[in-house]
Amino acid sequence: MATKQKNKIFLVSILVFIFFILVLAFIIQYRLDHQPCKLCTYERIPYFVSALLIIKMLLVNKNEKIISLIISLIFFIGFLLSFYHFGIEQGFFRESFACTTDIDKTLTKENLLEELKNNNIISCKDVTFRILGLSLATINTIFSLGLSAIFTKLFIDYGKNK
Repeated sequence: MATKQKNKIFLVSILVFIFFILVLAFIIQYRLDHQPCKLCTYERIPYFVSALLIIKMLLVNKNEKIISLIISLIFFIGFLLSFYHFGIEQGFFRESFACTTDIDKTLTKENLLEELKNNNIISCKDVTFRILGLSLATINTIFSLGLSAIFTKLFIDYGKNK
């Protein structure tokens, strides 16, 4: 089987894995009613962006090497974000302003006071859901680092054995 065909099968497999991760996150949120904290929501962004870039790689056979590098960097940023979240859960880092307030709203004095009264913000240090004893931030740290390494290898190996 040609290398290009193997790469397509590999990319489709990773794309399916990414969609599985995203679907699982939404099932946990909406069906199992475990509301995500702000960092959990932000940690989904690298998966969405990478899925779009992988689809582009599969449909348009141009710039695969540079897209592989971009995806690698995206997942590395996702790794850093997930590791930071993991560190907050473990008490290595303090919760940031992004975790304790709803920064999506206009930050006025009245909104901040209302948020403090209602206390509807999900804390980034509270783990409400675990898989095999691991928090989702821990699992995402591992997956993001692994996917970054995979796409770095694709970038390095691109063009070899054609």
